[in-house]
Amino acid sequence: MDYKRILASALTLTLAAAAAGCGDKGSSSESSETTTASTEPSTVAATEATTEAPPEPPKPVEATDPNAITFDDGDFSFASPKTGDDDSAQGTLEVVEVEGNKMLRFTDDGKNHANGTVQKIQIDAVKLLSHENVAKVRSIEFDVYADATAEDFKNDDGEFLKTPGWVGGGGGANVAGDKWYQFGEWSGGEYNFEMSGAAHAEFKFVLAAGGQCWDETMDEAVFLIMRWGAQNEGNMYVDNIVFYDEEGKSLPIEKTAGDAPAAADESASESQEKVDATITAEDEAAIDKAVDDGLAAAEAALAEANSKADEVIAEASSMAADMRR
Repeated sequence: MDYKRILASALTLTLAAAAAGCGDKGSSSESSETTTASTEPSTVAATEATTEAPPEPPKPVEATDPNAITFDDGDFSFASPKTGDDDSAQGTLEVVEVEGNKMLRFTDDGKNHANGTVQKIQIDAVKLLSHENVAKVRSIEFDVYADATAEDFKNDDGEFLKTPGWVGGGGGANVAGDKWYQFGEWSGGEYNFEMSGAAHAEFKFVLAAGGQCWDETMDEAVFLIMRWGAQNEGNMYVDNIVFYDEEGKSLPIEKTAGDAPAAADESASESQEKVDATITAEDEAAIDKAVDDGLAAAEAALAEANSKADEVIAEASSMAADMRR
């Protein structure tokens, strides 16, 4: 019997079995690692979902262009509410401050949503730009906001919320030749808070090459910002208006409308207070004495004139009597 061959065969079988055992162990380990790896992402995602911070109310947008109309000076003499159309919402304009940012507000009478009307703000570019730059305008950009003043918005769960919901609209402008030019639409929305974030709008004179734009001869170059489809009672806000030329450069603002009435009244009041503060009691006494002296002199002059008149009349009467004799 060949013992060496038998031993060699046995050794070969033993090594083969050992190798097979190691291979199975590696497969098991890899399978375990794969299973662990596949469960880790879902665990992390679930943890992140439970610790996610609640949403914060949107913030007003700050102007980035130096030629933006921000209403920080309180002046809105170049704007007016358009309330005369059959579909117009009724309201007034005022400058208000929202989280430290001033903007123009169309303050609705509270019936816009109920009546299905359109909030409209009209801006006159002639009061903001030189006539030369009015003719250069090819696009207008601005930010629009809306708030809610009632709890009439109904969400998909049937809940009534104090939030504006969808915020959108369009606009138009008068152009050369007494024509009306229709701009594109703008939109945004807010479904969680009382006031929306900014819906950035851009109005373009895309037919300017054909004369559908403003020109230097226009005494009034107005564009209309309209908000329609309100899903709740509320107001419309406008801020950061910028005019651009065909090269996309902003045009400088050259206001001709003057300061806001409120600012003018305040300035006049401050001036009067300063004048009053400089008048002392001695000044008032001197003024009163001068007035009294003036009245006394006037009365004395009148008395003297009357006396002379009486003398003249008496002399004339005497002469008439002598002539009759």
